[in-house]
Amino acid sequence: MVTRTYQETVLQSYAIAAVIFGFLAVALGAFGAHALKGVLAGYGQGIYQTAVQYQMFHTLALGFAAIPPVPFNPRWQRWSCRFLACGILLFSGSLYLLAVTGIRWLGAITPLGGVSFLLGWLCLGLAIWRRHERLV
Repeated sequence: MVTRTYQETVLQSYAIAAVIFGFLAVALGAFGAHALKGVLAGYGQGIYQTAVQYQMFHTLALGFAAIPPVPFNPRWQRWSCRFLACGILLFSGSLYLLAVTGIRWLGAITPLGGVSFLLGWLCLGLAIWRRHERLV
């Protein structure tokens, strides 16, 4: 039996989340391009496309943060994964719903996802910068 540390278990969960987010980005992108082609107006199509693009970009970042090529500072690495995953859910999720439903107040949630993305990138930078500090 292989024993894993808490850190390894958490990061594996984020790696699996990145796989799921990547799958969904491709599936939702295809759905938007084909099934919603005549349903969404130009404005809705643009919002939907932005959601798909940002989801894919940040899914790749989440995968990189969860499975880095070199060891990162584990504390900042976990925070980066948390913020990137929350950003995908808040930013892209609110845009998908806004594009499909037209409920405008959902746009107020989108900046929270954007801030979460920024914090995720900041924490990823700190995880790399402080990678020799092995603080848990």
